[in-house]
Amino acid sequence: MDEQTYLERLHALCDKNWPEGVSAEVDYIHGEKPLAEYLRAWAQSQPAQPAIIFYGRVLTYQELDQMSDRFAAVLAEHGVQRGDRVSVFMPNCPQFHIAFFGIAKLGAVHAPVSPLSKAFELSYQLKDSGAKAIVAHDQLMPIVREAQADDSDRTVFVTTLSDFLPEKPTISVPETAQEPKHRFDGTVDLLSAIDACDNPVPQIDVGMDDLAQLNYTSGTTGMPKGCMHTHRDLVYTGAANCSGPFKLGPGDVTVCFFPEFWIAGENLGLVFPTFSGSTVLQLTRWDPVGFMEAVSRYKATATWMLVDSAVELMEHPRAAEFDLSSLRLVRAVSFVKKNTVDYRKRWREWTGSTISEVSWGMTETHTSNTFTTGMQTGDFDLKSQPVFVGLPVPGTEFKVCDFETAELLPLGSEGELCVRTPSLFKGYWQKPEATAKALQKGWLRTGDIGLIDEEGYIHFLGRRKEMLKVKGMSVFPAEIETILGQNGDVEASAVVGSPDPDKGQVPVAFVLPKRGATISPDELEAWCRAHMAVHKVPRIKVVDTLPMTATGKIRKTELEKTVNERA
Repeated sequence: MDEQTYLERLHALCDKNWPEGVSAEVDYIHGEKPLAEYLRAWAQSQPAQPAIIFYGRVLTYQELDQMSDRFAAVLAEHGVQRGDRVSVFMPNCPQFHIAFFGIAKLGAVHAPVSPLSKAFELSYQLKDSGAKAIVAHDQLMPIVREAQADDSDRTVFVTTLSDFLPEKPTISVPETAQEPKHRFDGTVDLLSAIDACDNPVPQIDVGMDDLAQLNYTSGTTGMPKGCMHTHRDLVYTGAANCSGPFKLGPGDVTVCFFPEFWIAGENLGLVFPTFSGSTVLQLTRWDPVGFMEAVSRYKATATWMLVDSAVELMEHPRAAEFDLSSLRLVRAVSFVKKNTVDYRKRWREWTGSTISEVSWGMTETHTSNTFTTGMQTGDFDLKSQPVFVGLPVPGTEFKVCDFETAELLPLGSEGELCVRTPSLFKGYWQKPEATAKALQKGWLRTGDIGLIDEEGYIHFLGRRKEMLKVKGMSVFPAEIETILGQNGDVEASAVVGSPDPDKGQVPVAFVLPKRGATISPDELEAWCRAHMAVHKVPRIKVVDTLPMTATGKIRKTELEKTVNERA
């Protein structure tokens, strides 16, 4: 089948199965213009509307627009020009948004860095991006000092979380956010510089296809690579999601504790609220009590969380004290715990809302590329397959190809997921060979194993490098982990491969029991034999903890090292 015929068939299937009540149109409320222009538009039409609520401190759309204008002027005063990269090294706070929009208005490039980075990691990203300036949280300054010991020309702006805390917070504040301000010689205090600035706002005509940001990948195959995203990528991501699958408007309030340096957190906490003119309740980090207080007090309507977070809330001893019934849009990421029919039922009984999967996305695509909204009737999404990720958001297309030949595969075949979307990155920063390998004829070769079924629904089976071959048969760790999640005694699991002289590889499941549960490896293996094909049955290793990354994923490389050493 040629590609055009293949895609026409998929479009017809999407039309046939498109959920009722979900718009299939990409609606640009204020037109196709950079996200900073959306901020300006909302500041004019609803100046007093809260853009950010930070533990009770309100920053309105007008204030955010004005402060980011002044920060653009401050950057220009310190020699930052259009196209220069500016690193942002902070946890969630209003200053993150001020920096983001100030950088954008100047036509410079936002280059976020994980606040959990060590000096070596920060130094690498500063040098790789060629950052002209860095905006840093004061508690991270020792790392900044170490990272740029040999590069004193870079301007360093410093701020602290307590600068934006109200005198009487309305929800619980983490201790780390209450520390007094630290001052450092040779740096510029961010908010003082903004307050003192009386320079005119730079009049920069920022184009939709100008580079907006460098989002660094996790670096699973070597050091991280900077994904080049344009202003068009950001505003399309907002439009494709907020006008349909994740519909938001000025009356909505989103709770965001996902770290905003991470592209999923950027979408939830920054892109979606600004595009839609809604309010974000910003938390510096995950805190179950703070989250419940925020939803209850401000009648929050939307959030993203880990399935682990949802379970922690449902089992929290203070859960009955809070009213979460205002929530209507709840999306969960199945990194460690997997969403199950039981979890969904318990959540619905408690809050009245329904948890559905956030779905598939990559840093290279600005994530949020599929959706499962409207596919929960009879738990269709959970029962279809453990790795069901739904349909493409409006304007995005998928296909499945052979990993080696790149030829199209029939529907129902397992192969490489390829995606074409208006939010597709424009390449890896200063890495033309890696770019040419990933981007082919307008499609991204994701390296993910998946299939598109006969009804047009997309199924994610895992990264190719994670796929196991057991006696020549493909075994996907994600599927085993999801099935293990159905066992009532299993809190979480991670499956990796181990070399085997007879089978080639065998799956090994590191299993974390639920609190109070005792798991016998032999009994759990017998349970697996009753619930999955024999070649998928893993060897069971019961553990007390699982090694985690900064973004809540399991460090499978550490587990692989463990099983390989034992082998």
